[in-house]
Amino acid sequence: MTNSDFSPARYQQQLDAKLAKIQQDFGEFLLPEIQVFPSTEQHYRMRAEFRVWHKQALSDYVMFDEAKHPYAIHEFPVGSALMNQLMPALLAAINEDELLRHKLYQVDFLTTQSGEALVTLIYHKPLTEDWVVKAKTLKQQLGIDIVGRSRKQRLLVERDHVIERMQVLGREYFYQQVEASFTQPNAGVCQSMLSWAVENSRGFGGDLLELYCGNGNFTLPLAQNFNKVLATEVSKTSVDSAQYNIARNQVDNIQIARMSSEEFSQAMDGVREFNRLRHVNLMDYNFSSIFVDPPRAGLDPHTTSITQRFDNIIYISCNPDTLRDNLRTITQTHQIKAFALFDQFPYTHHAECGVILQKK
Repeated sequence: MTNSDFSPARYQQQLDAKLAKIQQDFGEFLLPEIQVFPSTEQHYRMRAEFRVWHKQALSDYVMFDEAKHPYAIHEFPVGSALMNQLMPALLAAINEDELLRHKLYQVDFLTTQSGEALVTLIYHKPLTEDWVVKAKTLKQQLGIDIVGRSRKQRLLVERDHVIERMQVLGREYFYQQVEASFTQPNAGVCQSMLSWAVENSRGFGGDLLELYCGNGNFTLPLAQNFNKVLATEVSKTSVDSAQYNIARNQVDNIQIARMSSEEFSQAMDGVREFNRLRHVNLMDYNFSSIFVDPPRAGLDPHTTSITQRFDNIIYISCNPDTLRDNLRTITQTHQIKAFALFDQFPYTHHAECGVILQKK
């Protein structure tokens, strides 16, 4: 997205066009009425990254147009209000200090609705103790957490995460979000996604299997609808955050297994045994439902076949094309009960979808 794409006056028109395309692309399926969850028109993006462009004695944040030409960013209205508050103050401090500025390549912002911010400064030079001293001063000056990165270096100025708060159907959840790990960029729409998933899975009962659980974003609120939850995630950093979030939110019916969906499928079918599942007895679970939130590539054929064993499927997709391909298989055994469009990425063609399916 470039600055020229940002047009609040045309937001509803763009959202309507996105809905029309989803209706057209999924026209081969018998869909219920699609629920649409809009975004706020500005200040919705909680994280962003900017290249730093050095020109003589000053540096600027830049992005690149379609021709790969850099253009300076002096305001970023899609970014959170906190991000926009920090950007000029941080840049001024960098431009006033040659040690902070020299060979600075990129700046990443991670902000929260709860008012916390973490900034990652990425360099093309080794970072020294002198840099750490300067970064600590900057942290105190701006009230942020800072991570410094360079080749084979990752220096923390106190901590590497923020704590986000999400409101889901009247309950507040706390989430540790770690620098350089995946988090949903649009916090407001994320809250809508969580509430939709909880509301549409009430009454499912039994136990829930979740693949691709990340830091437990969906896992925590969904747990209230099930007796037990077994969630899998391959990233160790995300697993650690999920365990922290489970304890912080005092949810006691979730277990996490660090493995990929393909590995878990093999374990479930008895093809292989994994040491990482030693703490889990799969025979103790009475799975009624499965939750999947796969990467853009969608579900591989074997995992798709695994989902068809469950009475209920909750599918969150960041790629309508691979979702459509997966649904062509899944709807042979299941029918679509609910379908939602979540506008995570306003002013772009990207669409996030949610589907509830039940076995025929």
